[in-house]
Amino acid sequence: MLGEILQWEYPADAALSHWLRAHPKMGARDRAEVAEAVFDVLRHLRRYRQFAESGTGPAARRLAILGLASVYDKSVLNAGLSETEQQWLAHVQSIDTESLSRAVRDSLPDWLDERLASLDDADALVKALNQPAPLDIRVNPLKTDRADMLRQLRDGPALRYDPEPTPYSPWGIRLQGRPPVNRWPMFEKGEIEVQDEGSQILVSLVGPKRGEMIIDYCAGAGGKTLLLGALMRSTGRLYAFDVSAARLARAKPRFARSGLSNIVPVVIAPENDQRVKRLRGKAQRVLVDAPCSGLGTLRRNPDLKWRQHPESLKSLLEAQASILRQASRCVAPGGRLVYATCSILPEENEEQVERFLSENPDFSALDACKIAADRCENLTLEGPYLRLRPDRHQTDGFFAAVLERKKETPVQKTASRPEQAPEGENEEIE
Repeated sequence: MLGEILQWEYPADAALSHWLRAHPKMGARDRAEVAEAVFDVLRHLRRYRQFAESGTGPAARRLAILGLASVYDKSVLNAGLSETEQQWLAHVQSIDTESLSRAVRDSLPDWLDERLASLDDADALVKALNQPAPLDIRVNPLKTDRADMLRQLRDGPALRYDPEPTPYSPWGIRLQGRPPVNRWPMFEKGEIEVQDEGSQILVSLVGPKRGEMIIDYCAGAGGKTLLLGALMRSTGRLYAFDVSAARLARAKPRFARSGLSNIVPVVIAPENDQRVKRLRGKAQRVLVDAPCSGLGTLRRNPDLKWRQHPESLKSLLEAQASILRQASRCVAPGGRLVYATCSILPEENEEQVERFLSENPDFSALDACKIAADRCENLTLEGPYLRLRPDRHQTDGFFAAVLERKKETPVQKTASRPEQAPEGENEEIE
């Protein structure tokens, strides 16, 4: 399995799923142990590779041994090791990791270690990103509420996964371990969805209301779209935009399970999409969950720190700026634009927003933390930007800014009429 993943041809979760499908005779426990060991190696790859420089035999086997040592008891693992391998493992496990540089100890590429060093409490953040994440689910407010769902989970087999309410989101439930959520009846009925608590909090910043026109500009697989639609009580019109038809296709079964009827999925062009132009200045709220490095999600996707690099980051920064410009044109006067990423890097977050504000004086920043606290009572942060971290909030790393477009005065409305879109371009799209 490691041999395939370390080619970096596909994301680790996709490569793992493909490999497991190719080995259908493996039992559920074996599959879980392989997955856990593989992700342990990805989290600690740089340190493990340094350890694997010693010893004998194939280096990939030594990496696998280190990963399996995080899964198996010593007596179980030793049954599959030679005496030489047992001695080597005991030796590397006795090394004081505090004697290593942070980049090696916490397994970061040099470029990322340099960037994270500038953040507050960088050591605590990196350690938290290297820990496996619990599983957060979210209730569908259109079909149930959290108290009822917690009772159902605690009265059934899910009790062993220790379901607890998330500390901030009013819709979230946190589970420990690897529960088979997609096989639970409440999942099949659209009563719950998998969604990190941080992602749920981002939706609260949009503040959707019944009957509005709202755009989820980078909808992807639809997690945030689903919560937006439920909070709108399936009224108004909710556009789910994405440049990937495949991503929106994966979202459609989720939309169907949810019971929502106000979602309009639309595949758009990366630039100058005519359907986007027709919505110019019409949406009360626009969410831009921008494509990003994903480095805030390393607890779940540890391969990203090895798959990303400075050049790919540069390309992402250009895409983010372009998407933010395009999406902002859809915001109505007095409307709200929410820019969000699952990144912890300032160049994707604060710097991106501040550049946009300097170029677009008709937008101003609201206090995102105050807006979030109105829905998420226990969340106390200082704005204007929302910054969530695994070491402080037990969520993935997220950033969000809430921007408001200035309301037009009567004079501005009169002056702007000649520049409005041609007749027909401001019609709603299907």
